[in-house]
Amino acid sequence: QVQLEESGGGLVQAGGSLRLSCTAPGRTVSNYIMGWFRQNPGKEREFVASMSWSGTPNYADAVKGRFAISRDNAKNTVYLQINSLRPEDTAVYYCCRGRSTGAAGRPTTCDWGQGTAVTVSS
Repeated sequence: QVQLEESGGGLVQAGGSLRLSCTAPGRTVSNYIMGWFRQNPGKEREFVASMSWSGTPNYADAVKGRFAISRDNAKNTVYLQINSLRPEDTAVYYCCRGRSTGAAGRPTTCDWGQGTAVTVSS
């Protein structure tokens, strides 16, 4: 079973930035749509960003213009650069290796990592 590993979360002030990383040790990501989701306790996991295997990105409206997803297939690594952070961005961020792609060009079924926590202070 695939196990994705996220890292890079932390505590930052509003307006700051973080770079999250997702790796898939011993697995390939090159032929998959990769994405990032986020979730808070008691709330649904929500889509943040994704990138197809060919490099086409897709972003949620809430993060468009502030977040940037990228991937390095040679390293089996996906990144999420998060800039101009707001307190409402606080969440646990999860990496997704997509098993399928929906009509909107986003992953619909995922293999997940354990998550990395992002906390934005005001």
